[in-house]
Amino acid sequence: MTTATNTASQLEAEVDAIAAMPGRKRRGNPDDDTRRVNWWATALIAVCSLTILIPLYLAVVVALKTPEQLASGTGFEWPNPIRWENFPEAWERTNFPQALANTAIITVGSVVFTLLTSSVVAYALARNIHRPFFKGVFFYLLAALFIPFPIIMLPLVKQTAILGLDNQAGMIVLYTIYGLSLNIFIYTAYIRSIPIELEEAARVDGASTWRVFRSVIFPLLMPMNATVGILTCVWAWNDFIMPLVVLTDPAARTLPLAQYVFQGQFNTDYTVAFASYLMAMAPLLIVYIFSQRWVISGVTRGSIK
Repeated sequence: MTTATNTASQLEAEVDAIAAMPGRKRRGNPDDDTRRVNWWATALIAVCSLTILIPLYLAVVVALKTPEQLASGTGFEWPNPIRWENFPEAWERTNFPQALANTAIITVGSVVFTLLTSSVVAYALARNIHRPFFKGVFFYLLAALFIPFPIIMLPLVKQTAILGLDNQAGMIVLYTIYGLSLNIFIYTAYIRSIPIELEEAARVDGASTWRVFRSVIFPLLMPMNATVGILTCVWAWNDFIMPLVVLTDPAARTLPLAQYVFQGQFNTDYTVAFASYLMAMAPLLIVYIFSQRWVISGVTRGSIK
């Protein structure tokens, strides 16, 4: 017993001596506040952030200038004096309230129908992917990701005109359908990670398939709902080409189409145009600021599920 105790004491003394050597570096402790900062990664993040901050600064500066100030400088100078009249002029020339209402209706409708339809289809495919029919449907939908929109653009215009879908309702349907492929790909991978024992326990209690999806699966899809909702919201809000070729009523035009009025054949009123760009960007930015905590909490719940 004494020999074992002496041996243990000698080992502890040797470990302490090695740790105390001047050239010996201690391994970083996750709870140690003295960890070194990765300056290379910090510098890379700072440089990458300039790709967002510089265009944003340029947009703000140009929106506050007069045409003469814009023509006399490089575009990056801060305006003096500031011309706030660009925003009221953009409000009137684009009929901003009507365009904002049209865009909001299309965006909200697209997000709601996308979350409801894509999650249901993905659930059916994920739980039956071992069957040949469902596997074929899954790969068929994935193949749609590789079809560029310009290829089907002209047939789409003809079909929407025949079916009477050249309006806001038609845009909601199109965004829901064309986002189905990517959304199912996102949902299916996540649903397959959910233990099937949760569904079996609900079925033992007498729950139907719809009840299982509504009460068990859909609440667990909140991280993916946040992801798919944000992607659909940004796409529907900022899309230009699909409303341009589908919508026929000038009163139904969205914000990107309303901003197109500033594009002239020989000149463009850049100061008022940039003011309208900021006004169109502001609602989406406000929505993100107020919803980011739900998005982050949903992603956090998904990571520890």
